[in-house]
Amino acid sequence: MNHEEYCDRVAAEVTRMADVVTGADLTGPVTGCPDWDLAKLVRHTGIVHRWAAAILATRASEPIPQNQLDVGLPEDLAGYPEWLASGGQPLVTVLREAGPDTAVWTWGDDHRSGWWARRMLHETTVHRADAQRSLGVEPAIDPVAAADGVDEFLRVAPLGSRVSKRLAGFPAGQTIHLHATDSVFSDTAFSEGGTESPQAGEWLISLTGGGYTWSHGHAKGNVAVRGPAALLLQFVYGRVRPDDENLAVFGDPGLLATWQDVMTL
Repeated sequence: MNHEEYCDRVAAEVTRMADVVTGADLTGPVTGCPDWDLAKLVRHTGIVHRWAAAILATRASEPIPQNQLDVGLPEDLAGYPEWLASGGQPLVTVLREAGPDTAVWTWGDDHRSGWWARRMLHETTVHRADAQRSLGVEPAIDPVAAADGVDEFLRVAPLGSRVSKRLAGFPAGQTIHLHATDSVFSDTAFSEGGTESPQAGEWLISLTGGGYTWSHGHAKGNVAVRGPAALLLQFVYGRVRPDDENLAVFGDPGLLATWQDVMTL
């Protein structure tokens, strides 16, 4: 996907998430986020949107503390869905204005504005899915976007403070193979940077004891997980468990439990 596609998808995902939570009981629990309710999920997502927009608008070279932002959070939970939606357009506007290559602070390894477009797409998609699952709705996620989300997660998750502190829990020398079964990946799909690749829907993750490496490709792992890309995205985030009826697991399921213990955000 190119920068404009990321921007379009961010706008659509913000709208989808706002629609999902409109009229919902925001005091209800979030299935994939222990100790969170839907109000906290919406609050977190809307603040992140405004935080990213502020970083992009000011071309910040250092992080902006979120608690310094005036996010205009409504006092009444009934106003949360509209508040969430209203943060989407300013975010997309500054993303489009910046383009993909403007120098700006990120918490990742790519300090350009395009990093934020990709991050905001997958941040919003996963939290929209969190909200839907919590309300008893099976999330639909475009498989190409979901596969890109797996790529992005594998790249950035170890750079986050919470995951980085737990990486020593990985057993060295073990491998996990993920295989997306969507028909779009049977011929040609798009991997990171828009490069055509028939293996964009397969990943081999090699655990090193202090982290992991990963690559696209078909290979035998100590454990393999097959299923739709949308579920694999939610699996790597720890939202879908290995025993989900729509996933097929071959090999050591305990390794998958270890993965989720370490990597769940």
